[in-house]
Amino acid sequence: MIDKLLPSAVSVAEAFHDPPGLSLLGAEAEEVSRAVDKRRREFTTVRWCARRALKGLGIGPVPVLRGERGAPVWPARVVGSMTHCDGYRGAAVARDSQVRTVGIDAETHLPLPGGVLHLVALPSEQRHLAELADTDPGIHWDRLLFSAKESVYKAWFPLTRRWLGHEQAEITFGADGTFAARLLLTDPQIPAEGFTGRWAVEQNLLATAIAVPTGPGTET
Repeated sequence: MIDKLLPSAVSVAEAFHDPPGLSLLGAEAEEVSRAVDKRRREFTTVRWCARRALKGLGIGPVPVLRGERGAPVWPARVVGSMTHCDGYRGAAVARDSQVRTVGIDAETHLPLPGGVLHLVALPSEQRHLAELADTDPGIHWDRLLFSAKESVYKAWFPLTRRWLGHEQAEITFGADGTFAARLLLTDPQIPAEGFTGRWAVEQNLLATAIAVPTGPGTET
């Protein structure tokens, strides 16, 4: 699913269930030694996806540990992102000579819980979502907004090592499966125009993805 949203320079691996018999590498097991079974399974499967994605770059297998603010620690000269939700695990990686940063997110295609939208959406975004819902009520635009903001943060943090709140990025969606993120703060590592990305909804899942190319170019 997410592989359709990213350029060919990004290697993607996905899983829609937790295959039996998977194992962790190195210190990965320590990171979930006290976790409940569900958390261990999703942690293990998404790292299995990460190793398959890295294999697409000719790398590995290597442990993928949690670093600052929980961001995955990739091998040298590699950028990437991981995501998991009920019924989906995925990882996307690329060489930093081709891609500066990657952000992906997948969510179940359900409305956000009551009271959450006003915590993650700016007033302008709430108006935008209402207009989109009038045009296409079959999409849970509130959940898609949440996903897009997650992808934005995952693309932002490796470049800046700074927190980015939901209220610091304004998202607008295009009917063509694209979205734009206007950042309401500046950083020299981030394109002045912000990020652009792509989105998709397939059955009970939705996904968003951002890939910023290295050097001149436009995000995909």
